[in-house]
Amino acid sequence: MVMANEEQLALLKQGVQSWNAWRKKIPGKKIDLSGAVLQGANLKGANLKGAVLQGVNLKGAKLRYAHLSHADLDSANLSDAYLRYAYLHRVFLRYADLSEANLCDTHLNEANLSGANLSRAVLRYADLSGADLSDADLSGAVLHDAVLNNAVLRDANLSEANLSGAVLHDADLGDAVLTSANLSGTNLSDAILSGTILRDAILRGAILHMANLSGADLSDADLRDADLCDGVLTDANLYMADFSGANLRHADICNAVLIETVFADVDLGKVKGLAECLHHGPSTIDYRTLARSGQLPESFLRGIGLSNTFIDYIPSLLTNQPIQFYSCFISYSHQDEEFAKRLHADLQDKGVRCWYAPEDLPIGAKMRVDIDQAIRKHDKLLLILSEHSVNSQWVESEVESALEKERQSNKLVLFPVRLDDTVMTSSDGWAGLIKRSRNIGNFCNWKDYDAYQQVFERLLRDLKPALTEQA
Repeated sequence: MVMANEEQLALLKQGVQSWNAWRKKIPGKKIDLSGAVLQGANLKGANLKGAVLQGVNLKGAKLRYAHLSHADLDSANLSDAYLRYAYLHRVFLRYADLSEANLCDTHLNEANLSGANLSRAVLRYADLSGADLSDADLSGAVLHDAVLNNAVLRDANLSEANLSGAVLHDADLGDAVLTSANLSGTNLSDAILSGTILRDAILRGAILHMANLSGADLSDADLRDADLCDGVLTDANLYMADFSGANLRHADICNAVLIETVFADVDLGKVKGLAECLHHGPSTIDYRTLARSGQLPESFLRGIGLSNTFIDYIPSLLTNQPIQFYSCFISYSHQDEEFAKRLHADLQDKGVRCWYAPEDLPIGAKMRVDIDQAIRKHDKLLLILSEHSVNSQWVESEVESALEKERQSNKLVLFPVRLDDTVMTSSDGWAGLIKRSRNIGNFCNWKDYDAYQQVFERLLRDLKPALTEQA
């Protein structure tokens, strides 16, 4: 075991004034006080720069204004010590015990505190810029308004810590534990919070601009009025997280888990990955969010628990304007699926509500019954005619359902489009009836971009309700 230099220790015990005067005379002298017992000592303003103080016992010591820059205090006991205004620039405090110590206003920039015990320590207004706090225990610590820019807190325990108003710009908190921590108003811009546990944390009004929260646990977190602009929340757990009033512009929530998540008074219009969220239960969205966000992915709206009927009427509810397009059920032969998928995607992109069996039919559904219901629920049957569909009993059955709906409602339901000339040569049965009684959109050259777009625009115009119908 390394022992302190007894001569130096005796001189220090004579008092700070004598000690500082001696050090001034021989500034380059190596100081070694390793293992010294200085419990409760009054070392206010002591010059201990660069001193070797490994394993020293400074429990309850008074070190206000002490100069400890570049000192080696690894494994030292500073529990309950008073270090306010102390200078600890680039100090080594690895695995040191600083529990319940008063470190308010201290200069700990670039200090190495990895593995240190800072539980319940008070670090208000402390400067910890660039400090290494990896694996440190800061549970219950008070870091109110502290500066931790570029600090490393990877795997640190900050559960129930108070970091309100602290600045952690570009800090690394990867895999840290911040359960029930208070981070209200904290600046975490550009911070790394990937895999961080923020369960039940208070992040109200926090600045998380461009922060990386991928895979973070934000369950029950309070993120009201937080700034998450350009933030990354991919694969995050957002169970019961509250984003009311938050700024989520350009944030990425792809594959985030949502259940009872609150999106009140939030603009979701520029949020990335909404369609890819994993909905493990319903979530909350309010009128203000819908009004601010514009058109949102239907898969997201369905995932949070809105019914298809409500989704259909969102545009008219928000703008007090009629519904822009009829909703459609697309009938086709599986051999024409490439075209059907393209048409479905383009109609959805233009705000037309579409349904077709391969994408929308639930697993285990009773096919015939569910498709009949889908046809009844949608305004129009968009019929894709080809040599394959004209000879399909399945398509024939769908056409019969649509024609029956026309007879009952006395409204036009069937909207036919063709991919070849087969229907134009038909004279018998339902195909011949459609040829004789309907104007059929011509998508025969659908693989030609310009030709496709021309017919598609015409179809969109036809799918707009007439003003007399909307009145």
